[in-house]
Amino acid sequence: MPEGHTLHRLAKAHHKYFAGGVVRVSSPQGRFAAGAALVDGRTLVRAEAWGKHLLHHYDSGLVVHVHLGLYGTFTESAVPLGDPVGQVRMRMVGAGRSDGPLYGTDLRGPTACEVLREPEVAALTARLGPDPLRRNADPDRAWQRIRRSTRTLGALLMDQTVVAGVGNVYRAELLFRHGISPQRRGRDLTALEWDELWTDLVELMRVGVRRGKIVVVRREHDRGAPSYAAGKPRTYVYRRAGEPCRVCGATVLHAVLEGRNLFWCPTCQPG
Repeated sequence: MPEGHTLHRLAKAHHKYFAGGVVRVSSPQGRFAAGAALVDGRTLVRAEAWGKHLLHHYDSGLVVHVHLGLYGTFTESAVPLGDPVGQVRMRMVGAGRSDGPLYGTDLRGPTACEVLREPEVAALTARLGPDPLRRNADPDRAWQRIRRSTRTLGALLMDQTVVAGVGNVYRAELLFRHGISPQRRGRDLTALEWDELWTDLVELMRVGVRRGKIVVVRREHDRGAPSYAAGKPRTYVYRRAGEPCRVCGATVLHAVLEGRNLFWCPTCQPG
């Protein structure tokens, strides 16, 4: 599943390509036909991301909400677009800007693609925890949840109502970088540790936005074992179960926590 930095990159790209101009919106697959008709021919005011949610705000006050889920993808290209390939849920084509080339994008396989009104958007974002990539994010909101919780940090960091935008890779790698066991209870984390985790998370995710990929391994440890798969980020523990830790050489462990795969080093992350 794409993590928060991917959605923020998409929001930046869609704002650049489409905001300020008329957008033609369609649903070649048909499943979003009614929603597309509501915003087709309207001007896109802005695109933004909240955690793993992408929001397109139109001048009519309607908002297209997209959650990519496990399989959703956008593909962008210059206009004219060819015939739709595969199950295209939503097609957007810029149609009203004269200050540069026009673009189009096709959305396939999302978990959610729907039209919301502003009160519904407000309700959606109110359910989310602070997003490390938003300027007004308040880490204390997350801390107040964490400090009282008996759930593990491994679970809390993946809970989008606690912190929005963190996925399995950032969860595993952030805890490793700070030597914190994913099995430690939230109430056992100190305020200083949380401040350090949040500061590092903000920087890591900003790097992800800038570079378009997750970069978590420090330069002094970026040697030896390759990435867990071609084209994937080099990691300390994520998807490296049974492999030696890049720092201490201990065997990286794996477990399933609340239905998601968990990876950690028992030596670097004791407890």
